[in-house]
Amino acid sequence: MYNHVTLVGRLGRDPETKFTGSGKAVANFSIATDEGFGDKKKTTWHSIVCWEKTAEAVQKYVKKGSLVLVDGRIQVREWEKDGKKNKAFEIVANRVQFLDKAKPTSEGEGSQETGDDDIPF
Repeated sequence: MYNHVTLVGRLGRDPETKFTGSGKAVANFSIATDEGFGDKKKTTWHSIVCWEKTAEAVQKYVKKGSLVLVDGRIQVREWEKDGKKNKAFEIVANRVQFLDKAKPTSEGEGSQETGDDDIPF
């Protein structure tokens, strides 16, 4: 079996980066993809999570409205809250390619593509 997804879309919000207790960066953001045209156009929102160097580059180089290509895998996350079971589908990105012209959102420079081969799960 093979779990692989490639999406091209625009960020719906600025990436949110946090750090785990062991200091690993994790970034979360959403992208919108469209299919169809005119009245028949349908937008689908995808939750994206990326780790370590990919997360740091995403935080530095993209913001709401940025166009990106995301390669990764689909993951199902399940949890229970107030006795109700919840389920969310998200894309764990192992590569994010920045398709807009590179403009750092903070000081520094870097490439327009990043990827982690050592996602910790």
